Parts: sequence; C-alpha cells; structure tokens
Amino acid sequence: MDPSGRRVGHRARREALEYQYLRGPQSRRFEFVHALRIFTEYGGGIRALRSVGSCVTVFGSARLGRDDPAYELGRRTGALLAGAGITVMTGGGPGLMEAANRGAREGGGRSIGCNIVLPVEQRPNPYLDQVVSFHHFFIRKVMLVKYSQGFIALPGGFGTFDEVFEAAMLIQTGKISHFPIVLLGREFWDPLVELLRERLVTRGTLDEVDVERFLVADTPEEAVALVRRAAATS
Repeated sequence: MDPSGRRVGHRARREALEYQYLRGPQSRRFEFVHALRIFTEYGGGIRALRSVGSCVTVFGSARLGRDDPAYELGRRTGALLAGAGITVMTGGGPGLMEAANRGAREGGGRSIGCNIVLPVEQRPNPYLDQVVSFHHFFIRKVMLVKYSQGFIALPGGFGTFDEVFEAAMLIQTGKISHFPIVLLGREFWDPLVELLRERLVTRGTLDEVDVERFLVADTPEEAVALVRRAAATS
C-alpha cells in the first residue's frame, strides 16, 4: 500500500465489482464493462505467459510453511524440474507454492507465479522470476493448464483440490489429453484415491479409468519422472 492508500482503494473497488457481478443479473452496461475487464485480464495473461516454454505447474497449500515436511518435498520437486530444463509454475503464493518456486530458483531454473488477488492479500513469494496477477480464478486456472505439460499436486485444501479436479474433468471430457496429474505424498492422497474408488466408481458416477489418471508418488524423484514419462508419450 502506498502512503495515500490509493492502491488499497482500487483493490477494494475491484473486489466490490466482482462481488456484485456474482450476485446475479446486472445492468447491460455493467455486464459489458465487466466482460471487457475479463477480456483484458485474459489477454494480459496470454501475453505474459506465451514464452514460458516447457512448463509444469506445482500446486499445494499456502498454509503449510517451512516447518512442514511437505515444504521440503515441494522444494526438491522444484529443483528437480529445474534440473530437467522445465519451467516451474505455481499459484505464486506462500507455503508449498513458495517451496516449489524456491527449489526452481535454487536449481537454476525459471520460476513463475500466477498470483490471485484476494480480499486478504496473497503476496507473491520472493522466489519468482515472473509473476502475473489475476482477479478471476477461472482465468488463472486456464493459464495454469494452457501453458503446462502436467501438474504435480502437494497436500492442500480447497484451492488445490479445485485445480486437481478441474484438470481431471478436462481430461475426462476430452478438452485436454495426455495430461499427467501426479499427487505427491501417499499418506495425504491415498485416502482420497481410495474414496473415489470405493464410493464413486462403485456407485457408477466415475469409471475406473478416471481414477487411474491420478498418478500417486511418494518422492519428488518419482513425481518428476512420472510427469516426464507422460509428457514424452503425449
């Protein structure tokens, strides 16, 4: 925030407009202006990220810090991806996102963050070579898929689950193909995979092949190898 408070005031106005937009039908002028804002943000993301090259997105909780064992998993994953010449992209925030970006930086690779502007500000972590900020989650998620060869998901909450399941749905519906989704950390992810099999497959709301698209790994080495193997066969 600058001393005049103008930056916070602008952010607060944007947040109020987005809240109003999602409350239901608005005036034609309001809807049109908001559509232009969305288009501008989308175009800005494309311009900023079109040269990322070979890229893998690493997801994970913003709440798990350096004292959590998953932080070192993320850091090592970022370093291994960087060592393989792969750009590391995250949501740009703290916690396990920071861990992956930090590993990429320490490994001499390129580190990118697609940050989301929230009412409680998520500050970009300090290990980013490039940061692109978005106001709309759906645009941010498009960018994270569009420019990535695969996902590696560390333990996380609603945001991580949203991103993981959206990627799975895009594969299931044929919008994207040959897109590896690696879940890193068996202790965290195995119960979810079993739930999908025991409840959803058994009930008929998923096919077994939908569950098999999730590749569970226990080490960063295994996770990176799975992503590279899947990308090579795509």
